[in-house]
Amino acid sequence: MAMRGILRGLGGKSASGDGAAASPLQAIGMGDAHRRLQLLDDFESAGISWFWATDDQNRLIYLSPSAAESFGVGHEELIGRALASLFILEQDNSEESAERPLPFLLSARTKFANLTVRIAAEGDPRWWAISGKPYQDPGGAFLGYRGGAKDITADYERNRDTSRAAQFDSLTGLSNRNRMTKRLTATLTAYKAAKRSCALMMLDLDRFKQVNDTLGHPAGDELLKQVAQRLERMVGSRGEIGRLGGDEFQVILPDVDDRGELGELAQRIIQMISQPYSLDGSRAIIGTSVGMAIAPYDGVEPSDLVKSADLALYAAKGGGRGQYRFYSNELKDSAQKRREIEEDLRDALARGELRMHYQPIVNAVDNKVVSFEALMRWDHPERGAISPAVFIPIAEDTNLINGLGEWAMKQACSDASEWPGELRVAVNVSAHQFNSESLPTIVTNALASSGLKPNQLELEITESVFMGDAAAVDKMFTRLKKIGVKLSLDDFGTGYSSLGYLRKAPFDKIKIDQGFIRGCTDEDNTNSAIIAAIVSLAEALNMDTTAEGVEAMDELELVRKRGARTIQGFIYSRAVPQEQVMEKLGNGDFVYEPSGPAKQRSQRRTVFRRIGVIHEDHHYDVVMRNLSATGAMIEGLLDVPVGTDLVIDFGEGQLAVGRVRRSQDASQGIEFETPLISDGADGLCTRHRISPYVLAAAGMPLKALPSGQYTMERRKNDSPSRPKFMQVDVQMGAARAA
Repeated sequence: MAMRGILRGLGGKSASGDGAAASPLQAIGMGDAHRRLQLLDDFESAGISWFWATDDQNRLIYLSPSAAESFGVGHEELIGRALASLFILEQDNSEESAERPLPFLLSARTKFANLTVRIAAEGDPRWWAISGKPYQDPGGAFLGYRGGAKDITADYERNRDTSRAAQFDSLTGLSNRNRMTKRLTATLTAYKAAKRSCALMMLDLDRFKQVNDTLGHPAGDELLKQVAQRLERMVGSRGEIGRLGGDEFQVILPDVDDRGELGELAQRIIQMISQPYSLDGSRAIIGTSVGMAIAPYDGVEPSDLVKSADLALYAAKGGGRGQYRFYSNELKDSAQKRREIEEDLRDALARGELRMHYQPIVNAVDNKVVSFEALMRWDHPERGAISPAVFIPIAEDTNLINGLGEWAMKQACSDASEWPGELRVAVNVSAHQFNSESLPTIVTNALASSGLKPNQLELEITESVFMGDAAAVDKMFTRLKKIGVKLSLDDFGTGYSSLGYLRKAPFDKIKIDQGFIRGCTDEDNTNSAIIAAIVSLAEALNMDTTAEGVEAMDELELVRKRGARTIQGFIYSRAVPQEQVMEKLGNGDFVYEPSGPAKQRSQRRTVFRRIGVIHEDHHYDVVMRNLSATGAMIEGLLDVPVGTDLVIDFGEGQLAVGRVRRSQDASQGIEFETPLISDGADGLCTRHRISPYVLAAAGMPLKALPSGQYTMERRKNDSPSRPKFMQVDVQMGAARAA
C-alpha cells in the first residue's frame, strides 16, 4: 500500500482492469515544494529508508519519525542527543572486519556509507546501515551531517549465522578447522615479526569409537560437548580451542614456550578428560593423548607447526595413550620405527620371539612369595628387547591384542602349574580382551590344559573396562567369577577411579599404582595419606591390597606401616624367566629378601649417548652414561675440577647449566642448576631452548631448531683461547687435545 502511495504521489496510474485510458502525466516539477515534500513523507513512512541530520556538534536535529519508533521513545526525546549515543559500540573480532567506529568517523568529519551499527534500544537487537556526508556552508564551515539509514536486521542476522557456521563447530560451539587455521596463520605471522612464541596442542580422544559403538552416536555427540566444556574450563582465556572434526581437538596457546608449564597443563587436561561421563543414564570413560609443538622452535610456518604437533600426537598414542609428547626431530624416525614394529609383531608369536617373565608379589610381613605377575617380553632378533610399553599399544591398535592375550593366558597357566605349592599367577587382561565374548572360554581352556586350579589364576583388570555397556560388563564379571578365578583391580587411582565400581564389581584385590609410591616418603607429599586411604577402603570392602613399584627401603617401610598386605617391586626382584623362578622355588626358597637403596632418589636412567659440553668458548664432545632430572654422569674430559661450571648441550637447542660435583679421571658428576622435566615418555628434556630468533639475530636463517648440537659462533675480533681440558675418546681410549 505504501509503495502504491508513492506511485500516486509521482502522478502515475496503471491501466484499469476495464481497459480505461490512462490519465495525463502529472510530473513533479523541481519548484513543486508541496508535492516533493509529500513524496519525502511517503518514502519515510514506507520504512524503506530514513533520513537524519545533525548540527555542528553532531547532535541530532532530525530523524524520520518512523525510524524513531525503533528506539521505543518519542521523537522529541531523541532530538538533541549525540548521534553516536544512539548506537551500541561492539568489538568485532573477525579477521575480516576493517570498519572504523562511528565516533571516529564523526570526529574526523569523514564521509561514510552503509556503516553497520546496532541501535541502543531495549528488546531484541536491531541493526541499521547508516550513511552520512558532512554538510558545509558556502564558506566551508562545518554545519553538521546529513544522512540516511535503513533497517538491515534480517540480512545482518542471516549473514552472521552463515559466517558463524563457516567458523564454528555446530556441535560444540568451538572454533572449527577453518577458523583455527586462520587464527594460527594470523598469530604466527604477527608473532614472527614481534619475535614471540606460540604453542600448539593437538588432542585425540582415546576409546571414543567404543562409546559410539556401544552407546550410539547421540551419546557420542553429547560426550563431545562435555569434552569441549572441560577443555574450556582447563584452558580458559589462555588460548583458543577448536574441534577439527570427529574426536580431534586443537589448542592455540600464545606466548607459551615453557615446556614445564605445557607438560603440567597437558597432564591436567588428560586427567580431566579421563574422568567419567554421564550420558543419558549411561556411564562412559574415555581418555586423551596430547601432542605439542612450539613456534618458532618446532616450526615457523603454520603447516610445519601442525605437522610437528601431529607427529608428537602420533608418538603419544603409540606410547600407550593417555600420555603427552613434545615434538622432537627424532619423532620422524620413531613413526617409521613404529610401523616396522607393527609389521614384525604380526609374526613375532609364530617365530617364538615372545616369552613370559614373572615378578614376585610377597607377603608384607614375612617376605614370602604368594604369587607372581606374568609380564610379556619380546626379544626381537635385530632390535633386541622391545618394551611392552611400546608393543602392547601397537597390538591394541592393530587388533593383535586378543591373539597375544590368549597365548599369554595359556603360557602363564602352564608355567604356574609347575610351581610348588599353590602359588597364584596374575595375568593382565586388556579392555579389548575383557569385552570379547570368548574370554571366559579362553580362561577355561587355559586352566583345563594346564591343570591349574581356578583360584590360582588372578586376572588383573583396569578400570577402563567400565566404559562399555554396563550390563555387558556385569555379565562378564558374573561369568568369570563362576569359573572361580580371582579378580584384581589394577592401577587403582590413576584417573578413572570410582567408588561405584568397587561397590558393584566382585574384585578380590586392589593394586595401588606405583605413581602413589613415588615420593610417598617426601616431606609434604600427600601420597602417604592416599595409600592409607586406599588400604582402609580395601579392608572395608574385604579386599586385599598390593603396593606396586616399591624400590627403596624407605618406601617399603612406609607401605608396611600403612597396612598394604602384599608388595611388588624391584626391591624384591625384577620380572625373571620361568627357569629362574623354578630354580629358586625348586630349592624350597620362597622368601625374597628386600634389597635396594635406603631412600628413593631422583630416578637415574642409564644411557649411552654422545652429547656436547660447553666451557667458556670451547665445545667438547663427551658421552653421557646416566641421566636424572637433577644431574648426569659424563665421560670424556680429563681432570675437571669440582665446582667447575659447564653447559650441557643435549642437542636441538637444549642447554642445561650445571656444576661439577664429583670428578675422577675422565668422569664427572654434574648437578643441574634447573631440573629437567618429563617429555611425557620415559625421557627428560629442558624447560627452555635456544630461541631461533636469537640464532637469526646472529646471522642464521630463521627456521625450526635442527637436530644436533648448538654451533658456537666466535666473533670476528675474538682470538681463540686455549682449551682448559683434555678431551678423551671414550670408545677408542685415546686422549687427544680438543
